[in-house]
Amino acid sequence: MSTLSYDATGAARKALEQHLPALVEDRVATRIFAKDHTLWGPDAEAESAIRLGWVEAPTVSRALVDGILELRDALQAEGVTRIVLCGMGGSSLAPEVIAGTAGVELTVLDSTDPEQVGAALADRLTETAIVVSSKSGSTLETDSQRRVFEHAFTEAGLDAKSRIIVVTDPGSPLDKASRDAGYRAVFNADPNVGGRYSALTAFGLVPSGLAGVDIAALLDEAEEAAEILNEDAPENIGLVLGAALGGTSPLRNKVVIAEDGSGIVGFADWAEQLIAESTGKLGTGILPVVAGPDAPEVTSGAEDVLVVRLVSTDADVELGENEVAIAGGLASQMMVWEFATAVAGRLLGINPFDQPDVEAAKVAARGLLDAQPEPTPANFTDGAIEVRGGEWLGGAATAADAVSALLGQLGSDGYLSVQAYFDRLAYAPLEGVRDDLAAVSGRPVTFGWGPRFLHSTGQFHKGGPAIGVFLQITAASARDLAIPERPFTFGELIAAQAAGDAQVLSEHGRPVLRLHLTDRAAGVAQLQEIVSSLANKAASATES
Repeated sequence: MSTLSYDATGAARKALEQHLPALVEDRVATRIFAKDHTLWGPDAEAESAIRLGWVEAPTVSRALVDGILELRDALQAEGVTRIVLCGMGGSSLAPEVIAGTAGVELTVLDSTDPEQVGAALADRLTETAIVVSSKSGSTLETDSQRRVFEHAFTEAGLDAKSRIIVVTDPGSPLDKASRDAGYRAVFNADPNVGGRYSALTAFGLVPSGLAGVDIAALLDEAEEAAEILNEDAPENIGLVLGAALGGTSPLRNKVVIAEDGSGIVGFADWAEQLIAESTGKLGTGILPVVAGPDAPEVTSGAEDVLVVRLVSTDADVELGENEVAIAGGLASQMMVWEFATAVAGRLLGINPFDQPDVEAAKVAARGLLDAQPEPTPANFTDGAIEVRGGEWLGGAATAADAVSALLGQLGSDGYLSVQAYFDRLAYAPLEGVRDDLAAVSGRPVTFGWGPRFLHSTGQFHKGGPAIGVFLQITAASARDLAIPERPFTFGELIAAQAAGDAQVLSEHGRPVLRLHLTDRAAGVAQLQEIVSSLANKAASATES
């Protein structure tokens, strides 16, 4: 196991001094590992009692390893060397980090965008098997992805049943249906582990193990980390990180997670969903902001921002004010952040294991799919961008005016959330607008790809403090894709998901600007130019 280490300055250091003695005296560490469901208050006891299985996941999951490796060898002997993961949120983010850090190929399909789904279908289908991951067994996106792949396998003359592997909770609708259908394998995960805490359960291990990761070594490292975390001591790194995340006073509720040489690919994206979905409720919570080490938020000095740097164990890092540095291997870090999030929940006075507001956008999307309403007319069109917004748009006549008007709705403690509902792989450079928007607004900016963020940060947007403003980017598709035995297409599904989320956010009184790109390439280029121009103007104004 790589050595776990930390450092902290400013408000984070003061939070440790304030909270660590009580956390140690209350035996929070050993009580978490003893699955003490009373740690988060009476209102959380029922949920906590069935959500603490993650503390023993490194040990319990050991029984899965041989079966996963045997299946991998059998698939490879049949020429099946490409694994596609159909999953959302906690079911997809952990395997993506695990595979990426190990340097093995895993295609993660966590979208309903017809072009992204179509690209996954078109790539080496004869060499492909899919892992269908859904804790509840009823995830709409995952079911749709399974249907289209099963159809494609059959159309290509392949035995579809031999190419489908399922990961789900025992007794779920997917569990029974998959066994009845005769799919290649069904792996059951521990039902006492929530999706975002499931990295070291079947949800993280099956797809990454089939893709070629040494999952036994991953569990070895996690077991060692668990031993370190199961100590009531002030140097317990999980207590330290939990105190820093949830214990600053006043609360620094925007936590910038900056990759700064840790060597763990995409870890901040995984931590983002863990923290946001766990803490964003009852009008409070911690907003994770995934950014680079030199992002505007890192140097802003804002009173509501805490910076956590992910560094390598041998790095000599000089921290700025109000910063934390955390170092360790992937499995160790996963254990530490899960533990720390639970500790932060205790300090915040919330239940870190429920997600009461995630369902709202799903219900709205279902309603729109059923009703098939006409699209809301655009306020106006500017080039390849249709603009839709509320009365706060005022006299905006261009897309640039509209973005400026949205930023004008930001309060001094607010944040901007950019949500792009289309192909995150083909248009990954669009994420570059995040830094420019942070520089222009002077406030923290998050960037999420839809619909996957609905299963993670979507909880914070609706259940956390009502201080966000939202830039939703949707896009027309050059082609749509049918979903077998469903009355709607992938294009209709992703449009309903975007519209449903915008509807729920608006009902919460939050400003939502929707920019619909009538041509993807042209619209992305136009939007990038708009944001770059705004950033240049802001920089010039600052210099003068």
